[in-house]
Amino acid sequence: MDAINARKNFEFINNIRSVNPETDQIYHFNEAEQKRILNESPWKKDPHYFTDIKISAVALIKMVMHARSGGSIEVMGMMQGKVQGNTIIIMDAFALPVEGTETRVNAQAEGYEYMVQYMTKIKEVGRLENAIGWYHSHPGYGCWLSGIDVNTQMQNQQFQDPFVAVVIDPNRTISAGKVEIGAFRTYPEGYKAPDEGPSEYQTIPLSKIEDFGVHCKQYYPLEISHFKSTLDTQLLDQLWNKYWVNTLSQSPLLSNREYAARQMSDLAEKLQMTANMASRAGPGGFGGMGSGGQFGKDKKKKQEESQLSKITRDSNKISVEATHGLISQVLKNVLFTANPHQNESSALGNPIDTDTVLSPAPGAQ
Repeated sequence: MDAINARKNFEFINNIRSVNPETDQIYHFNEAEQKRILNESPWKKDPHYFTDIKISAVALIKMVMHARSGGSIEVMGMMQGKVQGNTIIIMDAFALPVEGTETRVNAQAEGYEYMVQYMTKIKEVGRLENAIGWYHSHPGYGCWLSGIDVNTQMQNQQFQDPFVAVVIDPNRTISAGKVEIGAFRTYPEGYKAPDEGPSEYQTIPLSKIEDFGVHCKQYYPLEISHFKSTLDTQLLDQLWNKYWVNTLSQSPLLSNREYAARQMSDLAEKLQMTANMASRAGPGGFGGMGSGGQFGKDKKKKQEESQLSKITRDSNKISVEATHGLISQVLKNVLFTANPHQNESSALGNPIDTDTVLSPAPGAQ
């Protein structure tokens, strides 16, 4: 697979839509129109005003490359764009020189100074869109907002709205082959979020579940889509060549081995916790739901099934990602080994069955 086909595959997996830059309003920046929208500020009257976010392919690859460069350390950057109806459009992104840790990232004075200088210079070369959001990485623990992220986003929406928060998980992006990304807006302080029912399930490490659960009702996700145009081709090719070389030269199984080990450890802890909860509940009910009553037994069974079903989904996810990494290595071996006929068997000495290798893993959705 060459770089061009790999980029096409990336665009297909991430559902990047092509648009005509001459006719599509997405590429036209009307400063007067943006000022009018800013003066009206309809989002102040409706906390759920923004429902969608469109991210250009150029901005997406920039953010993914930056997130991957940080490894296990969180990184942060800014996004430029505009508002179109109920949609926030991201045209470009740039990294901030901030120091993060494995659990948090905050922009300090140096980062703010760099941001101001960058925004001044970028407008001199025709990039007129204002800063409309920030992004940061969550290496290995999913796309959601922590307590610190919620506070940061609330301040951004209070003083420079419209503003959106984007989170990228570089580890899961490498493992799954598709960009793991989420976009969020926070509710105003004191606002009671409506009960929207169960959201799409995602794997959260046990060490992060409390932080996730405490703040999950303080923000809501936006529907994400991606776009590109023919005018982006040259820049997209240059960015992609760098991204493709990094992807090609790395093994997901090796570069993500610490992440995989943490996943297995987290899965074992969740299994142990579920077993302890079941044993503490006793025969009369789950967590004190009544002694011997049918209601208590039914609720106990449902809670046990709920916990075990989540653990099963986590387990399936781990196996699918491991299989994906193995397939990647097999294909690289077939494509790039000098004498492939010497490597037609697996490590166990059995012939490689490509139909089996390329078929979905059991439990994959």
